Amino acid sequence: MTIKVLLADDQALLRSAFRVLVDSEPDMRVVGEACDGAGAYELTRAERPDVVLMDIRMPGVDGLAATRMISEDPDLTGVRVVILTTFEADDYVVQSLRNGASGFLGKGAEPDEMLHAIRIAAAGEALLSPVATKGLIAKFLAQGSGSGDGGRAGRATGRLATLTGREREVLTLVAGGLSNDEIAGQLEVSPLTVKTHVNRAMAKLGARDRAQLVVIAYESGLVRPRVQ
Repeated sequence: MTIKVLLADDQALLRSAFRVLVDSEPDMRVVGEACDGAGAYELTRAERPDVVLMDIRMPGVDGLAATRMISEDPDLTGVRVVILTTFEADDYVVQSLRNGASGFLGKGAEPDEMLHAIRIAAAGEALLSPVATKGLIAKFLAQGSGSGDGGRAGRATGRLATLTGREREVLTLVAGGLSNDEIAGQLEVSPLTVKTHVNRAMAKLGARDRAQLVVIAYESGLVRPRVQ
């Protein structure tokens, strides 16, 4: 199966470089390019890519708004958004995950890292850069606690009540950045059993993927940010 990729970045040279990289792979092809969020959303509706590489800072409709538009469109449930960011944009990462992004990738990533990230996002199996993402979520949710976002936290806590004890246990380990195989080893069950628990947790919590599960785990207080 060929992975269809859409590029959204306001820098034409960067899009060209990404296109050359993606199109050089036998299992990928670029199906469109957008220079702003509005164009990214419209092209996503038209082309139905598997993965959108989305810059955050773009003129007009930015990447955060475009990500929300894509994630809230019922016709685009199979589309995965990977946010392209820089260190100075890290404070937007959690918001992008809340808006429906599947993960993020630094613009300075090596080519192999980007290609690997696209494949992982397309498969929907794992969170991109789990350790780094987990750390950012912990950092910024900790900063946001007590900032008037109690309603979101309360909703997240309420949704946890629908989970079984085992599903909560698996969710905690997912939020810790563990893969299905690692969770299976720790719980002494099969990876298929873990995958079933993860899928059931996503269905009950209304999460698109593992990235959303991590956000919910922190927002609900099931997992507490570690103070460094």
